[in-house]
Amino acid sequence: MSKEITVLIVLVIYKVILILIGLWAQRRTHNNADFFIGGRTLGPIVASISYAASSASAWTILSLSAAAFTMGISAFWIFLGLLWGHGASWIWLAPRLQKVAAEKNLVTVTDLLALEGSEKTRRNIRLLAAAVVTFCFTFYVATQFMGAGKAFAATFDMSISSSIMLGGGIVLIYTLLGGFWAVSLTDTLQGLLMLLAAIVLPGLALIEVGGFSGLWAGLKAVSTPEQLSITGPNVGLMAAGFIMGILAMGLGTFGQPHLLTRFMSIRDAAAVKTAQKLAIFWFFMVLGNMVILGLCGKVLISAPLADPEQLFFVMTESLLPTVLGAILLAAVLSAIMSTADSQLLVSASAVAHDIMGEPDEGESRLWVSRLVISLLCALSVSVAILLPSDIFSRVLFAWGALGSAFGPVVVLRLAGVNLNPKAILPAMVTGLTLTIFFYLQPNTVGDILERLVPFLLSFILLYITKQQPEKVTL
Repeated sequence: MSKEITVLIVLVIYKVILILIGLWAQRRTHNNADFFIGGRTLGPIVASISYAASSASAWTILSLSAAAFTMGISAFWIFLGLLWGHGASWIWLAPRLQKVAAEKNLVTVTDLLALEGSEKTRRNIRLLAAAVVTFCFTFYVATQFMGAGKAFAATFDMSISSSIMLGGGIVLIYTLLGGFWAVSLTDTLQGLLMLLAAIVLPGLALIEVGGFSGLWAGLKAVSTPEQLSITGPNVGLMAAGFIMGILAMGLGTFGQPHLLTRFMSIRDAAAVKTAQKLAIFWFFMVLGNMVILGLCGKVLISAPLADPEQLFFVMTESLLPTVLGAILLAAVLSAIMSTADSQLLVSASAVAHDIMGEPDEGESRLWVSRLVISLLCALSVSVAILLPSDIFSRVLFAWGALGSAFGPVVVLRLAGVNLNPKAILPAMVTGLTLTIFFYLQPNTVGDILERLVPFLLSFILLYITKQQPEKVTL
């Protein structure tokens, strides 16, 4: 049996399983609360692994290994930046958000942003939040479909355009069927498959180079001095800026709506505590091993790669038999779909819930949600085909924009700061527009301006305009 036929059989079986999960989940989806947060009934395993898979996306499997292949050991800071961000989210933010969401019956992150203020102020916050989500997720989802195009192009004789449309169609089907339940359950399966891929392939690559001692010896033989430096080509203040800029990637974690909704959907505080351990373990293994894979690839692949984001596929083909290679290809597609489906769902909630408000008793707006998902999916496919870009830079832009627009509000509100509702809209605009502005400028060391300054300025604006708690006189 040829490689292409083997891969195709594995993928068909895998996709059928995902669609069957969507059909099963449809039976548990009766209203907006079910569709968007699963009725607040997620257990620790589903919550933690689906969160991890939703956050990882194509860039973790394809771009993080490519970054280590290109940058060398300074890619370690990317691993550390993301690990502290997700760790802080689970340890500090998750229990607070789960409690607040349950007490105040919040369905979306926008409900938290627009918790207080006049009707006009809250309405404006909701409209801006919906616009930010739709704008950022159009590009974010498009990068997932770009990843799908690269995955299929590496295996089949298909054009990237056809691959993008095929991947988008599969994601659309099971997201439409079951909403949050389908997304969470399929993401859990996909997260476990990604974990398997992140253990097997880097493990084999490490054995191939002779363990960690062989890896270091090999890197010294093939790398430039900059690739062997923990700060790359940067020294002195430039090195400090590089480290701060890379570590600031973790700030974006606090403002990702498709991740924060996982915290809101967990059933109770006990489940949060168990999920914390599972999620942090997942990130440590997957992110760390993808860096190791990229470094091993630097030693094992002598010829330069025209597209470093193809490294995962090159290593898979050289180190694994066809059937296992097909399973790992499915893991790449898992990374793509587990992020795209969550983001499509959040975008639907931005219209059907955040803009249109609570439905009347007995009214179902699932048709609105499904229409928005379909339109955004089509728009993202078009962007992926007509405006191609490397996965890494586009994901980091969308990640930073969402983090700077929403993160400061989320952090301060959950910290108990009495925010001025009228300052929330300007703070969101500040975070978003500054991220866009710095993204369009030439890169700074570690992209420190794009990743750190918008978040900090938005945070400071909110804090200095906070309201003093009312004094109680006896």
